[in-house]
Amino acid sequence: MLPECQLFGTLGCHLCEVAEAVLMPFVEQGLLVELVDIAEDEALFECYGLIIPVLRRLDNGGELYWPFDTEQVVAFLAQ
Repeated sequence: MLPECQLFGTLGCHLCEVAEAVLMPFVEQGLLVELVDIAEDEALFECYGLIIPVLRRLDNGGELYWPFDTEQVVAFLAQ
């Protein structure tokens, strides 16, 4: 079973859009990814503002930092 995840990013972030495209095949296979706009939360902006996009697992808190590709996402989800 795939873990639920969050993708931290913001509107107008080109890298965030690329990350979403990398994740789309996983979403089509059943991965649940909540898109979290860090601009709406000061604490998240402070934490992630310079490193978005970041994929975070809800079950264990693991984070995958950009840049990532399909193989890295597979390994991250298998942890």
